[in-house]
Amino acid sequence: MIDHTSHPDGVEHNDIEVAPRVRGLPPYLFGKINDLKYRKRRAGIDVIDLGMGNPDGPTPPHIVAKLVEAVQNPRTHGYSVSRGITGLRRACAAYYARRFEVELDPESEVIVTLGSKEGLANLAQAITAPGDVVLVPNPCYPIHAFGFIMAGASVRHVPVGPEFDFLGELKKAVQHSVPAPLAIVLNFPANPTAQTVDLDF
Repeated sequence: MIDHTSHPDGVEHNDIEVAPRVRGLPPYLFGKINDLKYRKRRAGIDVIDLGMGNPDGPTPPHIVAKLVEAVQNPRTHGYSVSRGITGLRRACAAYYARRFEVELDPESEVIVTLGSKEGLANLAQAITAPGDVVLVPNPCYPIHAFGFIMAGASVRHVPVGPEFDFLGELKKAVQHSVPAPLAIVLNFPANPTAQTVDLDF
């Protein structure tokens, strides 16, 4: 259903009726930022965007050539396997072993998704039922909270930033959550706080 009404901001919007779980989401931060940038640029203000980290240079030619080669191979024209191709999952596990000294089983502990948003949203739907409690850092990347809110979970925020003892806040959140948390989204040090930790941490 489309509602053609005038909103308090004086702009006419075409609102589509959505499910309660979507209406319960807070405004999408990047959408608000993009709207602000658009308005400033329309007003003739020079905006330097230090936002989402979109590449400002072309993809290296050898990567483009490999993509072209893959597209021209008829074997790539079908669906991929649901967990991701075996070689890619093995490469991911090898990267974690090499970079972080974390051993992962590519058969049971690695899955390939189209991106972090899709992966986290689907994970939330797969493991969460209405009423489950999930701990999420705050501030966080929007999908960390939104995915679980859309799945019906109760999101409890764990504050992050240089002024907080993250492990202490996390311990307090676990101890005081009723019911006990089903899951914890662990993203620390957290973007966008610019906080860093040493290797001992």
